[in-house]
Amino acid sequence: MHLLPRVTLGILCLSLTFCAPSTPDAPDAVPDPALKTAYAEDFLVGSAIAPKHIDTIGMRGKNLIMREYNTITPENIMKWEEINPEPEVFDWTEPDNFVQFGEDNDMFVVGHALVWHSQLSAYMQEITDPELMRTAMKAHIDAVAGRYKGRIDAWDVVNEALNEDGTMRESVFFKVMGEDFMTEAFKMAEEAAGPETELYYNDYNMWNADKRDGAIRMLNRMRANGARIDGVGMQAHYSIVGPSIDTIEQAIAAYAAAGYQVMMTELDVTVLPNPWDLEGAEISQNFENSPFMNPFPESLPDSMQTVLADRYEDLFELYLKHADKIKRVTFWGVNDGHSWLNGWPITDRTNYPLLVDREYAPKPAYERVMGLRD
Repeated sequence: MHLLPRVTLGILCLSLTFCAPSTPDAPDAVPDPALKTAYAEDFLVGSAIAPKHIDTIGMRGKNLIMREYNTITPENIMKWEEINPEPEVFDWTEPDNFVQFGEDNDMFVVGHALVWHSQLSAYMQEITDPELMRTAMKAHIDAVAGRYKGRIDAWDVVNEALNEDGTMRESVFFKVMGEDFMTEAFKMAEEAAGPETELYYNDYNMWNADKRDGAIRMLNRMRANGARIDGVGMQAHYSIVGPSIDTIEQAIAAYAAAGYQVMMTELDVTVLPNPWDLEGAEISQNFENSPFMNPFPESLPDSMQTVLADRYEDLFELYLKHADKIKRVTFWGVNDGHSWLNGWPITDRTNYPLLVDREYAPKPAYERVMGLRD
């Protein structure tokens, strides 16, 4: 049974420290507890971040990250088209800043993502020879994972390689190299990143029974062929109505039983209508906007704040129940204004999927999540 939030929207601030605007000369103090301290005995808690959150201008975001989280993931800056736009051309500026920020704040640093068919540089999409693609993939992994060897703690090595029925997605990598591209990628990553770096497979809808079973078969086959896979990133792009807690729980248990560490990655909860019952995070899909599809353009009503808080409370109760299987819970975004869900799968909508609002104030959902560890 859900309890009503202990605070109203009018008194959301846990303290003046949390809600007051920050400046480089007056950084926020650290309230006790924050998410990272409240859940310190359970799992790491983190966020996907952008460069603007760790520069000297966006101090409210920077202070929030330092206060609340002990693990970070780069939202876009390490994706292939960003970090390696042309053969032998690399842009290290923002990735270097990201890794340094994590080290400076004693955080568990996750790299995202070495091999992904989307946001892929054009030169890779033009390769049709298997050996040339293998050479290019190795050059990319050697350069990126090798540069941060001993500094990045874990990599999403391959991202979103499966269809919903558990079969292999016909990505450019699969079409040119076949299903062995994944085994090759993990072997290359281990060699470049080193034996201490954790290696993950990351995908959305990993709660889907067909996809779940297909993922376990695929990962087991890769292990049998000599690849090291340490864990599974279950992208947690949810809505307020689904998937069910039971379905998520069954998947967590299945991955753990198969010998894979579980990460709840890319966590957010959309409160907006879902076109055509769309599931997952296939970024190539987009739909038309309308007042029906954008019902809360100015603010989220109290009633919906409660629904969102209920959902987050249920999710974190589940995560706590299986804390022995879950190493990390990472939100996909720093605050509501930063979330990709404001533009996907419909552009120019106003979404409210995270624990912190656009003014960096904690929402009732934050209160409810924190309340589980009181």
